[in-house]
Amino acid sequence: MTEPRTGERVRDISGRALATLRPLIPQRFRRDRPVVPVVRLTGIVGFSTPLRPGLTLAGLARTLDRAFAIRHAAAVALAINSPGGSPVQSHLIFRRIRELAQENKRHVIAFLEDAGASGGYMIACAADEIVADSYSIVGSIGGVGGSFGFDKLIEKLGIERRLYTAGEHKAMLDPFLPEKPDDVERLKKLQQEIHGDFIALVKSRRGGKLNGPENDLFSGEYWTGRRALELGLVDAVGDLRTVLRERFGDKVVMPLISAERGFLGRRVFGVGRNAPMPAGLAEEAISALEARAIWARYGL
Repeated sequence: MTEPRTGERVRDISGRALATLRPLIPQRFRRDRPVVPVVRLTGIVGFSTPLRPGLTLAGLARTLDRAFAIRHAAAVALAINSPGGSPVQSHLIFRRIRELAQENKRHVIAFLEDAGASGGYMIACAADEIVADSYSIVGSIGGVGGSFGFDKLIEKLGIERRLYTAGEHKAMLDPFLPEKPDDVERLKKLQQEIHGDFIALVKSRRGGKLNGPENDLFSGEYWTGRRALELGLVDAVGDLRTVLRERFGDKVVMPLISAERGFLGRRVFGVGRNAPMPAGLAEEAISALEARAIWARYGL
């Protein structure tokens, strides 16, 4: 009778010790509460101002790895607020999220805030579900490019443009040279190729959920979250906290996974030399104006 009683006493002591220590364990590591790590994806894709780094794979890789590595996570949430930007960086981020989701067998839910447009919507398509606010700007499945023409201005100022190249089209669409129809045609073909790949990606992820004429869905037009729900571009209208509490219970833990910080407390943005560099006031002002113009396309 001694051994069973000893075993019961050991289990009782262990249970009480665990109960005492449980409040000291970080919530994300506790098994008694569901955990859904949250990654914020905010800003213009691939476009960085000196003081506000944009969304790039280099800047997000470590954060995504940390979020998907949390053991026993019920899902991973992406809080997206982006008007788009670089198609390359959008696709790289999309692919990394899908790879991590498959490797770790994680369900991914994207929550759109002010905008999930263009490249921002491409990133959202990496999720298994997309939830938007009723007033979110959603869609803009297309491509856009622009420049200025200064050739007439420099002619009036008496400035001579001297440009030396190797390659017939190396100076294509140079803003200080007259625009050539052949160069414009080449650019449009490039845009059409990217647009076609974007359409194929959306179809592969949204499948039979899409509900509307393709000429409208893929025209570059954008809609509110409520209309996007009708078109099948999103799965629900709601917000991150409410949806996750309804899905996983009131005790769900939603830790925000932010960029790592270095020895001096500064955030570590990716690897190599992709971190934003210090800049003067004039450069920051110009970058801010460019960023403002991109958001303004959607009235934001």
